[in-house]
Amino acid sequence: MNETGGPKASDLVPRPQTGEPKKIKIGAVAKYFGVSVDLLRLYEREGLLIPLKSPKGTRYFTERDYPWIATVLRLVHEARLNFAGIRHLLALIPCWDILKCGETSRHDCSAAKDATAPCWVDQNCCRTVDCYACDIYRAAYKCET
Repeated sequence: MNETGGPKASDLVPRPQTGEPKKIKIGAVAKYFGVSVDLLRLYEREGLLIPLKSPKGTRYFTERDYPWIATVLRLVHEARLNFAGIRHLLALIPCWDILKCGETSRHDCSAAKDATAPCWVDQNCCRTVDCYACDIYRAAYKCET
């Protein structure tokens, strides 16, 4: 547990799962971390979290999201970073190395040119349409220390 009462990112290592991960409603996730639903929605609006959404708009996370949520909370509360600072930090993740982009692709990539927001904020950067499953988004919590 950290000083805000929630778990530390290091306590929340994703476990290998078989099949589809269990979806957890945003309210249950907020309760788990001791924060409000509105705060998690704010992090989503700021491009820091990507929830799964039902056709009716209900937001869900999975346990796979817990390390990243804990990391964002720690960056805000312990490191005292604001949203712009977190986005800038995330923009420094070398997505072109993780995705093994060639030099030509990197030269034309908006994410490689702009260090103000993480690459998943730019819908045109990913090789996949689903940013929730993006390798860069999934690796972000490992890059924050």
